[in-house]
Amino acid sequence: MVLGVVSGCADSSSDSGDSAAASISLPSNVPQGDPIKLGFIAPEGGAANLPMVREGGEAAVEYLNNNGGGIGGHKIDLVVCKQQEDPASATNCANQMVEEKVVAAVTPLGAQGAVMVPIITGADIPYVGQAPVSQVEMVTPGSFMLSGGIIAVLTGQATVAAQEGVKKFTVFIGDSGDAAASVKLLGDPLFSRAGIALNVVTVPTGTADPTPQITAGLADKPDAVTILGDTSQCISSLKAMQTAAPTVKKYLISTCLDQKVIESVGLEAVAGSKAFTSVNLSADDPSVKLYKDVMAKYAPDTDPAGIAYTGYQVVMSMAEVGKSLTGPVTAEQFTAALEAAKDVPFPAAPGLTFTCDGKAFPPLRALCSKAILASDVTADGSLENSVAVNNG
Repeated sequence: MVLGVVSGCADSSSDSGDSAAASISLPSNVPQGDPIKLGFIAPEGGAANLPMVREGGEAAVEYLNNNGGGIGGHKIDLVVCKQQEDPASATNCANQMVEEKVVAAVTPLGAQGAVMVPIITGADIPYVGQAPVSQVEMVTPGSFMLSGGIIAVLTGQATVAAQEGVKKFTVFIGDSGDAAASVKLLGDPLFSRAGIALNVVTVPTGTADPTPQITAGLADKPDAVTILGDTSQCISSLKAMQTAAPTVKKYLISTCLDQKVIESVGLEAVAGSKAFTSVNLSADDPSVKLYKDVMAKYAPDTDPAGIAYTGYQVVMSMAEVGKSLTGPVTAEQFTAALEAAKDVPFPAAPGLTFTCDGKAFPPLRALCSKAILASDVTADGSLENSVAVNNG
């Protein structure tokens, strides 16, 4: 699965446990309005099993319902469905959103957008993602992608690669859904304009040892590579690279900087790489502190330095977009609020904003941003020299 999002793993030492949660002080602001149903589709239970995404979203809901005034003063009734990165479960989740009459269906990340979008938007329910992968997600009316997702990743990587003098760039990607085809279709012109030859190499999802695919992808000696997949794919691919080409320049996204990955492959496998992120946990910023506090209080056993932020960001963004909605909140109201969203700060990502007027990347009108943070990964796994790329 392509995860067109990336995480700043600069701070994986957050407090956890009941004592830490008890020490967190958050203001009390309990919503008084009628509950609204917000759908949440999580990639969980299948080949790509990412429970932390759901846990981040659930923590955000707990905060909003207890401390943040809900959405426009309405308590959030979160309707969770776990799709297992296969068409059948994705179809079931999309149908559940329609049956439950949610005001919006948020899906932080996953590769089954082509299956879910037509069902959800066909029922006039806005489909909101943090990290778009499928081209269907990026062009369908009623779909809103808060970050640039794979477009931001590829555009940012092409921009930085050109600055660093890269001439050949290889993408290693899982074969779930239409992700590989989308990356090839979207990436070719982006890298070509930067004067870089792009090679997309598919790795079967769930492969324990991708050495044959990694070796084949390195045969033409690329100047830099990236891995687009879940934590398991990152672990297996990075291990294979450490044997096949330990010095190749790596451009890494969130899942490949997750603490679980670093524990498995060692810091030496990621040190010196370039991180492309839509979060920055190293930043001294109130939104970053709030994210850490919310996770410490409501999801103390979940690593905030992993990809839990994707679920958190999309739920908190919905609260910001819907803060002025009054009366019984409907899907139509939320669609209008999303279409009017302008320069909304992206939670825990100081410097990044989203505007959903269709102009961020005109060929793909569902994108609300194409910006991303590019940082250097240090020897201890922290991020430094962060710069917003393509922000405007």
